[in-house]
Amino acid sequence: MLSGAFRHVFDAKNRIFVPAGFREELGESFIVTRSFRGNFLCFYSRSSWEEYIAPLKAAPRKTSEDTLRFLYRTAAEVTPDAQGRILLPQALVDYAGIEKCAYIIGVGDYGEIWSEPEYVLKTENENVEKIRQELELLGL
Repeated sequence: MLSGAFRHVFDAKNRIFVPAGFREELGESFIVTRSFRGNFLCFYSRSSWEEYIAPLKAAPRKTSEDTLRFLYRTAAEVTPDAQGRILLPQALVDYAGIEKCAYIIGVGDYGEIWSEPEYVLKTENENVEKIRQELELLGL
């Protein structure tokens, strides 16, 4: 399970450190792609990625084609280097608006990479009351 939030410096070569616990969970290489819910990135182990896109692959191509194109067009399979850093393609960096620092967030079976300003804005504007209500509706 991926959990926690970690702030790391993004270097000039588009590399960022991935926490050791995340690397252990994700395996030797993993998939990074754009989120369609905002300007941030999502990353998945290979098995979580296949599970995530399985409904799209099972849907009629007419229904899923645009979504698959969006996800795969800039998706990258990354392998951490000896220092635990991954190299992100410029298209992903640009999409997320990452400049100097980024946050790597664990979200259970996948993770997210946010530019620092977007992450700060997102967390400052969290509606805890709405989240509490949603949890209660689910019986939690």
